[in-house]
Amino acid sequence: MTTSETLSPALKADVLAEALPYIQQFHGCTIVIKYGGNAMVDPALKAGFARDVVMLKLIGMNPVIVHGGGPQIGELLEKMKIESAFVQGMRITDERVMTVVEMVLGELNQEIVALINRHGGRAVGLTGQDGKMIRARKMKLKDKLSGFDLDIGLVGEIERIEPELLDLLISRNFIPVVAPIGMGKDSEAYNINADLVAGKLAEQLAAEKLIMMTNTAGVLDQKGNLLTGLTAAQIDALFEDGTIHGGMLPKIGSAVDAVKRGVKSAHIIDGRVPHALLLELLTDSGVGTQIYSEAETDQ
Repeated sequence: MTTSETLSPALKADVLAEALPYIQQFHGCTIVIKYGGNAMVDPALKAGFARDVVMLKLIGMNPVIVHGGGPQIGELLEKMKIESAFVQGMRITDERVMTVVEMVLGELNQEIVALINRHGGRAVGLTGQDGKMIRARKMKLKDKLSGFDLDIGLVGEIERIEPELLDLLISRNFIPVVAPIGMGKDSEAYNINADLVAGKLAEQLAAEKLIMMTNTAGVLDQKGNLLTGLTAAQIDALFEDGTIHGGMLPKIGSAVDAVKRGVKSAHIIDGRVPHALLLELLTDSGVGTQIYSEAETDQ
């Protein structure tokens, strides 16, 4: 028996009634979703994600998916006995690693598109190289202790985004699915952190919301408690005191930057929770951490 079958008709009606104001509020709005973590590897969660994305489109929202692939890339690198390391949350990427990155992201992109289409959507797979959408340059990092430059290979930072292709797809009711590979000035491919791509796309598309799906409940304090609603300034303080660190730095940093640059709100949600997208967007309680600008909290 499914969960839906165990609910009474009255409770189902209450659920729909609770969702209605959110459907009205976000109708016609662009929602950029960073898809990653366990939600990308568990078959039931993958199918649920695809259905939820199709539902968002059918009720009038414009979802744009940016997917990662870190665990899958790491797994294939290990099988191929290619060493892999991270610096400040970024994977060091030489030419051999870049070949694996392109291979894995291409396969994942096709899988996500197929799943969405199977559940009634009209998805189109892209990389940042298509239509010269994401122009990138080599990322420069400095060692935090010595101040020396660090060479992390073919890792890119975003120089600019040309959103015309995405605007066209959205206007024709397609669901874009973007792999985070950018193009350099000499057409070389760059591996770009998917969180950074999602944040910049949300800015360029003037998105209503940026949603980061991950393997944590949201932003946690130093005791492991979930912080459900935070301003960008409060997040900055959590960076300063070391509460937010490691692999969460680019994710939450991108979310905060997007909010500071015009995205109405950013959400860090647990992709391991079934229907996390719908719970965060269409219910009063939500399932993660919502980040606002100071201006939004004053309204």
